[in-house]
Amino acid sequence: MTSAERIRAELIAAARELGADESVDPVIERPREPSLGDWTTNLAMTLARPLRKKPAEIAGLLRDRMRLADAHVERIDIAGPGFMNFWLDPARIADSVRDVIFADADFGRTNAGNSEPVNIEFVSANPTGPLHVGHGRQAALGDAIATLLEWTGWKVSREFYYNDAGVQIENLSKSVNAWVNSLEGATLEIPEGGYHGEYIREIAERFVQSGAKKNDESLREFAVAALRAEQDLDLQAFGVKFDRYFLESSLYSDGKVESTVQELRKAGMTYESEGALWLKTSEFGDDKDRVMRKRDGTYTYFVPDVAYHVTKWDRGFHRAIDVQGADHHSTTTRVRAGLQALDMGIPSDYPEYVLHQMVTVMKSGEEVKISKRAGSYVTVRDLINEVGRDAVRFFFLMRKSDSQLVFDIDVALKQSEENPVYYVQMAHARMCGIFRVGEIDRESYSLEGIDLGVLREPEEQELINALADFPREIAGAAAALEPHRIATYLGETARLAHLWYHKHHVLGEPEPIMRARLALARSAQIVIRNGLGILGISAPERM
Repeated sequence: MTSAERIRAELIAAARELGADESVDPVIERPREPSLGDWTTNLAMTLARPLRKKPAEIAGLLRDRMRLADAHVERIDIAGPGFMNFWLDPARIADSVRDVIFADADFGRTNAGNSEPVNIEFVSANPTGPLHVGHGRQAALGDAIATLLEWTGWKVSREFYYNDAGVQIENLSKSVNAWVNSLEGATLEIPEGGYHGEYIREIAERFVQSGAKKNDESLREFAVAALRAEQDLDLQAFGVKFDRYFLESSLYSDGKVESTVQELRKAGMTYESEGALWLKTSEFGDDKDRVMRKRDGTYTYFVPDVAYHVTKWDRGFHRAIDVQGADHHSTTTRVRAGLQALDMGIPSDYPEYVLHQMVTVMKSGEEVKISKRAGSYVTVRDLINEVGRDAVRFFFLMRKSDSQLVFDIDVALKQSEENPVYYVQMAHARMCGIFRVGEIDRESYSLEGIDLGVLREPEEQELINALADFPREIAGAAAALEPHRIATYLGETARLAHLWYHKHHVLGEPEPIMRARLALARSAQIVIRNGLGILGISAPERM
C-alpha cells in the first residue's frame, strides 16, 4: 500500500469514528504548490454539513485519530478553511526511485482490467480516399486508448471497420470510371458527389494497365482494393496496426443486416409508415423515431451499424469502445437504441463512444486546406512527411479529444521548448546523456549500497513525486479514456527533469550524492520512455 493509499484509508477510518456515513470517499491529491506538502485533502470541508462542525475543527479531529506511522507522514498541517496537508519523510519519497528502477519497462502497469476482452474500433474510414488529418487524430486517439487499456490489464482488440458499401462507394466507382473513359479519349466528367483528387486518376491508370474488363463490379472492387492498400500505407506511416479489419459489405452478404432487422420486427420495435420501415428509437432516448428502410428498399446508415455491434457482442466483446468524429454524435443514440430494442441483454451504454473534434492545420500563419494528391483536404501522410510521426502523434494527443485542435507545422518543426514533443524527448535524451558522458552502463546500473535518502533537494523531491505518480496517471487516463492526460503529465515531468538537470550536478559530486542522482536520472528516463511509448512516440537517447 502506498503512502497515499494509507493516508486515504486512515482518513476513511477517522471520518467514520466521527460519525461520517459509510460511503465517505476522500479525495487525495497533490497540492498545487509543492511548498504546501506532498498530499492534500478537502475532506474536512465536505464533512462540515453532515457533521455540523466547522471544517477546521473536523480537520483537527481527523488528524488526532489518524495512525500514520506506516505511511511515513512527518506532519499534518491544517490550512485555510480546513485543508489537511500531509508531509512525508523525504527518505520515503526517495524510495520511489527504487520502485521505478526495479519495475523498469513495466513501471505503471496494473491488472485492473483482469484480462477482460475489449474491442476498440477506430479510424473506420470509407475506402474512398487517403486518410485525412481527422482520421489521423482518430488513429492516434484509438491507438493510445488501446495501449492505456493494455497497461491496465485489459485484453485489447484493435478493429478497423471498412465502410465499403453504400452511396460513397458507388460515387467512387463512377469517379474512377469517368477517368478511365477520359484516358480512353472521352471528355472527363466527374459525376455529382464524385471524387476529384489526383489519386482517382492514378487508380484509373492502374486499372487500365491491369487489363481488367471494365464493368461496375470490376471498377468497384479494383477501386476499393486500391484505396484500402493506400490507407494501409497511411497507417503504416503512422505506426498503427489493427488486429482485425471488418467489412461492412460482409454484413449484407452474410445476411446479418437482414436478420437484425427481422429480430427488431419480431420484438415489436418497428412499424411501417409512408412506405418506409421505422424503428421506435424514441422509446430509448432519441428525440423521434428513425427510418430504418427507405422507400427505395435501401437501409439507412445506422442499421448496418447496429448489426455490426451485434457481431461484437456475439464475439465476446462485452465492452466495446468506438472512436469517431464529432459529426457522429447522433449515431450514438440510434445505435444504442437499436441494440436496446433487440433485448439481448446489452447494457444501455454499449458501445462507449469517444468523439473527437476536427483538426485545423496551420503553416506560416495560414490554414492549409488541400493536399496535392487528395485535392480537397490535407492527408495524414502529408503531415507525417512534413514534421515526422512523433510530432504528429504528440500534437494529436496533447488536447482533450472533444476540443478543437490547431496543428501548427511551424511549431512542430522547432527544436526548442516551444515544441512540446521535442521538449519531452529532450528531457529523456538528457537523462540518457548523463550516463553516456559518465561512461556508465545505464541498463545495468545497480542500486546496491545506494542511500536514496540524500535526495532531499526540493527539485529532487518534486521530480520524484511526479515519477511516483505515473501509475496513478495511467490508471486515471485509462479509466477516463483520455490519453491527453499522459501528454500533459509528460510535459510537466519533463519540465521538472530539465529544472533538476540545470540546477544540480550529477557527475563529479561526492560518491553518495552522485550515485543517488544517477538513480534519479535513470528513474526519470524510464518513466518518460514508458509514457512516450504509451502514446506511440519514440524516446531518443540523443537529440
